[in-house]
Amino acid sequence: MGQRIHFVVDPQGWCCMGLIIFIWLYNTIFIPKVILFPHYEEGNISVVAVLCYYFCSLFCIGSLLRASVADPGKLPENPKILTTERECWELCNKCNMMRPKRSHHCSRCGHCVRRMDHHCPWINNCVGEDNHWLFLQLCFYTQILSSYTLILDFCHYYYFLPLKKENWDVFVFRHELALLRISAFMGLIILGGISRLFYTQLMGIFTDTTSIEKMSNCCEDTSRPRKPWQQTFSEVFGTHWKILWFIPFRQRQPLRVPYHFANHV
Repeated sequence: MGQRIHFVVDPQGWCCMGLIIFIWLYNTIFIPKVILFPHYEEGNISVVAVLCYYFCSLFCIGSLLRASVADPGKLPENPKILTTERECWELCNKCNMMRPKRSHHCSRCGHCVRRMDHHCPWINNCVGEDNHWLFLQLCFYTQILSSYTLILDFCHYYYFLPLKKENWDVFVFRHELALLRISAFMGLIILGGISRLFYTQLMGIFTDTTSIEKMSNCCEDTSRPRKPWQQTFSEVFGTHWKILWFIPFRQRQPLRVPYHFANHV
């Protein structure tokens, strides 16, 4: 996609990300096999419902993989600092390198990240200026996929007509109830956690503050003007075209910010 591959060597992050991929694989394999395909063959649901589920699944795993390997905004060893921007840079007391203001040093990754929001073990990467948009898309599509899965689990027992023929897969047919209960349990857990995280991320973009700034109470800068929400979202996603905010399979282009708003670049 035209971006540098950023790989973090962290066994804990690998385990967390592996768990997320396992849950995604579980729902992507068993939900169509137990619910979508049998009910589609008997005319209870349309092909649109099947395609929408796979599109949500594709966008979810696509944003996850891209957010995990995308460069979050790692600073180079010898950054070029323009004379007009020297006052917007500061010295990191951990790696002794110059960095733009609002950057933060990640002790787990071992380097500074521009406009770092937090280090997320679930993607095994930092969430920073260059991959924040992918993290938001991951939260959004995870909520959509979890909600869709829960709706299908509910409709399978309480709304759809009973299947006329048994599932050809003996294992799935015998353990159908257990498979759907596990799916519903994982869906509820993920939906609850991701919804809260997504809400805090949206509020951070609306107020133009990162999670680290909120925790350190360093965002009470009255000299920094408040940006319109369209501006902050456009800066995060790298485009003013709102339809592109929902597409993870593209290359982000940083926007040129007006001088009186350029407080982190």
